[in-house]
Amino acid sequence: MKKLLFSLVLFIGLSSLSFQNIKWVAIGDSITYLNDHPEQTGNRVKKGYLTRVTEKLPHISYVNQGHNGWTAIRIAEKIEDLKIEKADIYTVFLGTNDWWGGKPLGTLDDYEKNTGIGTVNGAFRVILDKLKSLNKDAKIVLITPMQRGDFVYLANMKNNAYGSYKDKNGQFLEQFVDAIKAIGKAENIQVVDLYHNKKLSVKNAVKYKLLKDPKTGLSKRYKYPAYTKIPFNPEKDEYPYPEDAIAMTYDGLHPSDNGNEIIANAIIKAFNKK
Repeated sequence: MKKLLFSLVLFIGLSSLSFQNIKWVAIGDSITYLNDHPEQTGNRVKKGYLTRVTEKLPHISYVNQGHNGWTAIRIAEKIEDLKIEKADIYTVFLGTNDWWGGKPLGTLDDYEKNTGIGTVNGAFRVILDKLKSLNKDAKIVLITPMQRGDFVYLANMKNNAYGSYKDKNGQFLEQFVDAIKAIGKAENIQVVDLYHNKKLSVKNAVKYKLLKDPKTGLSKRYKYPAYTKIPFNPEKDEYPYPEDAIAMTYDGLHPSDNGNEIIANAIIKAFNKK
């Protein structure tokens, strides 16, 4: 009898979830965009974080507003052109391209005084104001950038970038993370801090980077941080991340299946938190 009652309660609970039609709009850059374009990962990624979240929370459907290579500043600049839909949940996963692009971070004062899209802080104000105007009752979750290893684009090795272990234009990626967290605190909205997730640390980005030993000229596997001291020549070297080098990213920057699973679980935890 107890088993029957438990099964009935479980069935009713699951049934009620299935009738909830919760719309989630995910705003982001290539990490979000690639969820629906696995062929652009060389099919190294089977499922992105959006798919993984909605498989585990089937009452939620997603709209992918990921834009390849875009910064928070560009999202803010084009916010009216993006035709963002009214939704129950919004996630904003931006900042890594702003850092690499040398965009000025600004201060929380830029956010609070709504100084415009000249800074990343100001851009976040434009984005969040737009989302609130679409649905004042929507749940908004900010997602910080992950730590970055050395990125090398699979399709064009000339497109590469060093990791977050050093500054770009005098700014560290962690400063952008801290700014996003400060905005979350000021607005009393949740922040998923991927940067400080130890599983996603720069040393776990890849298992190794395949580079030519400067002394012998022979290819050698270098782990972090040793690989940061070895030059990479995209015109002469082979692709530095063979498939068995894949760890939390498949190219030093974009999450692998393992990385996407960690991101998805962190987002689910945020979605379930009141």
